[in-house]
Amino acid sequence: MIRQSKYLLAVIVSLVLAPGVLTAEVIAITGATVHTMTERGILSDATVLVENGHIVALGSDIQIPDGAERIEANGRIVTPGFFDAYSYFGAAEISLVQESVDVFQTDARYTASFELADVINPRSTLIPINRIEGVTRAMVAPQAGFYQEISNSPIVGLGSVIHLGSTENFLVARNSALFVMLGETGAQLTGGSRANALLLLREALQDARDYAANREGYAEGRRRAYRLGRQDLDALVEVLNGQRPIVATVNRASDIEAALRLANEFGIRLVIYSGAEAWIVADKLADANVPVILDPLQNLPSKFEALGSTLENAARLDKAGVKVAFSSGDSHNSRNMKQAAGVAVANGLSYETALRALTINPAEIFGLQASYGSVSVGVEADLVIWSGDPLELSTFADFVMIRGKTIPMVSRSTLLFERYKDLDKEWPPAYTN
Repeated sequence: MIRQSKYLLAVIVSLVLAPGVLTAEVIAITGATVHTMTERGILSDATVLVENGHIVALGSDIQIPDGAERIEANGRIVTPGFFDAYSYFGAAEISLVQESVDVFQTDARYTASFELADVINPRSTLIPINRIEGVTRAMVAPQAGFYQEISNSPIVGLGSVIHLGSTENFLVARNSALFVMLGETGAQLTGGSRANALLLLREALQDARDYAANREGYAEGRRRAYRLGRQDLDALVEVLNGQRPIVATVNRASDIEAALRLANEFGIRLVIYSGAEAWIVADKLADANVPVILDPLQNLPSKFEALGSTLENAARLDKAGVKVAFSSGDSHNSRNMKQAAGVAVANGLSYETALRALTINPAEIFGLQASYGSVSVGVEADLVIWSGDPLELSTFADFVMIRGKTIPMVSRSTLLFERYKDLDKEWPPAYTN
């Protein structure tokens, strides 16, 4: 559906990739129903005042400076921009065109140090398509197993968090998580057995622990041979030091338990991704304070390890006290996370928790809650005004702001629609600009 808001009539189509030019010094969103994602809860008839990219005031009796740009919400819902906790934005454009996919590699020399940060393309056509529907941040994660090519390691590399609002300074948190594959995928990568994937990961962590304690001896060639090179070891030392979590792709309940034991053995921060059967071991995840990133639409057992898939996964995890975040595991349709969150609500998850799973929860998982994920004074202004209930399929974003910049509600899809919607022109669409 293509819609135009009265706030966006002045947008020039050619500015789709340059939202920064629409920045105002001070912007006031007035008359809003604000879901703050904080202890303040939901504020009615509220004003959100934005200055220099940050929220500087929030409430019902806010003094709006002279000259501020006013945006009237008319009672509509305002939320933080949504955060896709596991995506491929800018690192995989067309999955069937291998040259446009940078999320994997098969060189055994680099595993834990393989990073996507420097190859993320902020001009990807997938970014405007999703940001005009409320997605403003994303974790860009490495992957394994594309085109049946494998790396022979369960460690696939480092992911970075980006914002979708600009082609400049788009990296929010570089190399903020290490991604590993366990379960069936880990077995496929490492010779056919889950045990081998766990063995290789444990060996890598043991090597990194020894390396951290004996750097001088390593430099002088007085340590035993390590399976990994120096760059990989340095990346793993930062995991052991708690500087970044390990995000483990794993589904079967017994595999999740094995990952929990490994995390406890080395004292590392663990995040479960996918977790089809996570609800079965929800109490153990809660006791270990391990969050789960999942797709709420995962319901059918696409793999043998996911026989316990259920639409109630998120609700059961939340009831047990597990922090839950949502992801698309995609980039083309990250925008559909809001629909998936609505399905989770229909299957027992509370409404506010579903919004938290799209905003503040992923921010907390990756240590970004001080600057993003809520509507509160001091955080960066990632804000969305919704046409209705943001978790309803028929709802769209009327207005999107990223880091205080008003985003043109234009994408390649909307441009193509405008070009071809009128079939009664004298010249065919291909001849007109």
